[in-house]
Amino acid sequence: MQMGVTAKARSALAMTGRLLNEAVSFVVFCVLDLVDFLLCFLFKAVDLWIEADFRPCYCSSTREAITSSGKILVSEQGGESKIVSLTSSKLRLEDISDTLYSRPSLVSEVSKLTLNELKRFKLEDPVLHSRRGNGNGNGNGNSRCSTFTVNTTIVEMLQGKIGRHQPQQIPRWSDCDCKYCTSWISSSCSPHNNTSAKATLFVNSHCPTTDEAGDDVVFIHGFISSSLFWSETVFPNLSSAAKSSYRLFAVDLLGFGRSPKPSESMYTLREHLEMIERSVLEAHNVKSFHIVAHSLGCILALALAVKHPHSVKSLTLLAPPFYPVPKGEAQATQYVMRKVAPRRVWPPMAFGASLACWYEHISRVICLLICKNHRIWEFIAKLVTRNRVRTFLLEGFFSHTHNAAWHTLHNIICGTAGKIGSYLDAVRENPKCKVTIFHGRKDEVIPVECSYEVQKRIPRAKVRVIDNKDHITIVVGRQKAFARELEDIWNSTKQN
Repeated sequence: MQMGVTAKARSALAMTGRLLNEAVSFVVFCVLDLVDFLLCFLFKAVDLWIEADFRPCYCSSTREAITSSGKILVSEQGGESKIVSLTSSKLRLEDISDTLYSRPSLVSEVSKLTLNELKRFKLEDPVLHSRRGNGNGNGNGNSRCSTFTVNTTIVEMLQGKIGRHQPQQIPRWSDCDCKYCTSWISSSCSPHNNTSAKATLFVNSHCPTTDEAGDDVVFIHGFISSSLFWSETVFPNLSSAAKSSYRLFAVDLLGFGRSPKPSESMYTLREHLEMIERSVLEAHNVKSFHIVAHSLGCILALALAVKHPHSVKSLTLLAPPFYPVPKGEAQATQYVMRKVAPRRVWPPMAFGASLACWYEHISRVICLLICKNHRIWEFIAKLVTRNRVRTFLLEGFFSHTHNAAWHTLHNIICGTAGKIGSYLDAVRENPKCKVTIFHGRKDEVIPVECSYEVQKRIPRAKVRVIDNKDHITIVVGRQKAFARELEDIWNSTKQN
């Protein structure tokens, strides 16, 4: 009896907490909607004052924001999002996420929900329902086909538009201009030609001194991180046998770490993959390799495994962000955005993700305050901790631009919502690729259920849930154990 009362009390307390969280979140995010709206005008004014020009944002003009990058939107808003990339040799389409320009305010969402409920109520009226059933099929149904046509005249006009496009100032006034953050500009690729075929990623590599090296390993970091996540943890803790047997390549993804951060890039999946292929697979003649990826990097790892099915020997995924889209969900990208960033003030991780994902201008303010002034924050961290903090995590967190983080977040995590399932199915049909998944039980960024959902799509995948570890400590703090686990995975593929 007493236990039943206690359970009811806990349930009531939990429900009260949820309602309080909902109420506070509604107020807070309504205020943030207004703040982001006002910041839009503020940034335009400052950009115009400092740079004599401003880059259009997604809250003001979808077409203008996309085409300002030198690429042309060819589908209407509400349809399938495609942009055209024109080069001297070909015309190609790229996928962008509609979450870049379609992020309704909380008030508008509530209004839309209420309107939909009213419509549903009306449609359930038996008289109206019978009338709907008597349609004559004259094109007034729900089916709609979105098409576009590109003729030679339009192509010439678009090529002229791109030809007149001038790259934005590098770096922008709100980005850091220190030697570390701009090291890619002084490299072999010119800052005025940073999208040329010669532009490559920064690769942190370790190669055996002998010619006895066997397979190669490609490490892909997560969101707002860098290759230091691997080179400072896993690399030093591998055994001598592994160091003499494998070539290790940890990349700084496009827009992060010491890699190029072109302001005109849309940071699409294709761009990220092509840069990895050009900087690692082609540059180092990589033929057979293993992939180790963390968080957002898992999406790129899966895409690489699908594109190179006969080359990838194993996939080791850490906290893969896989959110299965329910059947009947019309907007997969919007669904995933709400799962990743639910617009709640609690827990703190959800609040931080919501700020980064929903608010273009507020997230730019965060980058302005933190990334541009990272040297000050690093000094404060060392001062407060008496120099006991390893700064490689801070360096990876700070070394990006708002443009790179904003587009990568939306175009990779949200924009691939409808593709990851097919990637997993393709990996499932490739039994030669060994799949292992690690997840921290206390991970508040990516829930552990995501890893189990991956296992449902790839039944042979082995899931290892590590107790008392979160999104970062799944590696940092247990790097010796993780290095041994990686070696076991790589060695097991030799026996098959």
